[in-house]
Amino acid sequence: MKTRFFLLMMLLLVAALGSACGPQPLPSPADPDPTAAEPGSALFSDDFSNASNPSAWGLWSGQGAVVEYHSGGLRILVQEPQYDFWSVPGRSFTDVQIETDAVKLGGPDDNDFGLICRYQNEDNFYMLVISSDGYYGIAKLKDGQYSLLGADELQFSSAIAQGQAANNIRADCIGPTLRLYANGVPLAEVQDSDFASGDVGLIAGSYSTPGVDILFDNFMVRKPE
Repeated sequence: MKTRFFLLMMLLLVAALGSACGPQPLPSPADPDPTAAEPGSALFSDDFSNASNPSAWGLWSGQGAVVEYHSGGLRILVQEPQYDFWSVPGRSFTDVQIETDAVKLGGPDDNDFGLICRYQNEDNFYMLVISSDGYYGIAKLKDGQYSLLGADELQFSSAIAQGQAANNIRADCIGPTLRLYANGVPLAEVQDSDFASGDVGLIAGSYSTPGVDILFDNFMVRKPE
């Protein structure tokens, strides 16, 4: 089992991400109305193919990390040890199913990467992550304080493809229930009611060895079925 987890957190303070601090905006007019959408229908999606019009995702190139459009995906490169970087698109949802594909481009297998839901601000959100050495966990940052939910340590699963193999990651945030899946296999389910709504996003981080390099693609937010 794995005990190291999110020792330090760092917000992407970028001008492109106007919603980085404070309340999150409502979905843009281009997004379907979540209350009117049919179960299973898409509320927001991005395949990161249009780098010239990158929506509201926060991009960054500076001390500690690079977050950029790269090879048809969104790349998060963490260049400092014991740091996590993330990006959110500036939406707000209540109950959602979120899905993405992720591959490690380089760096250590001892890492973390995955999905964010109910993002309030840099100090308050849920994260549902896996690692390139086969571990997973659901965690919460509340008032800047980290806690792992449902377990004392990250757990191992053979359902997670290790090394540079691609993984499909899914997070369900429905009422107080948070569920994490990898490659269609359910990994964890916890109950927590601190955050009822907020933004969604992507996160990647390092432990003792920097250079974690993750490429995300096919980001999808659906209304739960």
